[in-house]
This record gives sequence, structure tokens and C-alpha cells, in this order.
Amino acid sequence: MQERVLAVYTFNQFVAPYQSEQIRGFREAEPGTFSTLETSEGFIARSGYDGEEGPPTWGEQVFPDCWSNSNGDGWAPSTLSLWSSLEALMAATYQGPHGRLLRHGKDWHIPADHIPEYVLWWKGDGDRPDWAEAVARFEDLMSNGPGPAAFSFKNAFDPAGRPFKPDIGKMKNLAKLNALKI
Repeated sequence: MQERVLAVYTFNQFVAPYQSEQIRGFREAEPGTFSTLETSEGFIARSGYDGEEGPPTWGEQVFPDCWSNSNGDGWAPSTLSLWSSLEALMAATYQGPHGRLLRHGKDWHIPADHIPEYVLWWKGDGDRPDWAEAVARFEDLMSNGPGPAAFSFKNAFDPAGRPFKPDIGKMKNLAKLNALKI
């Protein structure tokens, strides 16, 4: 049986243009946060962005239909990455530098209760998603709710499509390993 990896697409909208003073804290923390995530246990790879240093992009970057470009800079914070497990992604997301940034999200992001901030789905090992697939999964979650093809941490599914509860002990142990690397 082919091994499966977890794909994650994140999306949000800034309250002001990326280069503004209001977004400075996010902008200054972003490179170090990416670096820390990339050394986290269970991290496999992430897409870069056209025209920027870093990893190559996984196709043309596109945004969901719900994106409004309300800040006027033609850009929205989004990421696309692959992880070995749900627990590994949770450990990197909610602990360490990324976890600290999450607590400031309300300062930088437009609140939108009806729009998810991310979507998760399983891929075959070596089967890299592109931005268009990620947005399609995101829009599926937004329109249809969680299911095996598009889900969240709260309503997760295993690679076989069965409802799944993450192992919190495993997540905590991975978070401890990550902390040793910082």
C-alpha cells in the first residue's frame, strides 16, 4: 500500500497591505517561523512563491473565490505544505514560534467566521499538490463541511477516510522534540 502524507493549505486575509506598519510584526516573524516549521519533526516540504527566494512554487499561486483583495495589495497570506502526520502538523502549528504568532492573528487578519483558515487532506507519498488543487479542497471544505477529501483538525479523517482523533500524547512529544531544535 502506498504511504500517505498530509497536505495542508492555509489562507487568510490581512487587515492592511503586507508592507504596512500594521502587518510589520507578521512580516518580521515570517522568515524565522518558516525556518522553524521546516525543521519541525514530520515536516516534508512546502511550496514557495513565484519571484521569491526559497523553495520552488508548486504551480501558479491562486486564491479562493472568497478572497476579496480588501487591502488592495493583490496578495493574501497562504501556505501549502506536506507533513508526515496530523500530530506532527499540530505540534508545529500550535507550539513554538508559529503558536505564538497564532495568538496575534486577530491583529493581522480579517475575522471571517464563515471562511476556514486551512484545509487538510491526504496525498500519496511523492504526490505533491499544487495551488489550484489546494484552493479546490479549501472551497470544498467551505461549501460542504469536513469529509475525507477536505477536513480540519477538529473533524479529521485518517488516510482510509475514517473519522480520526489525533493522538495528543504523540503531538506533545513531537512538540518537545521541536522545542529542542529551537
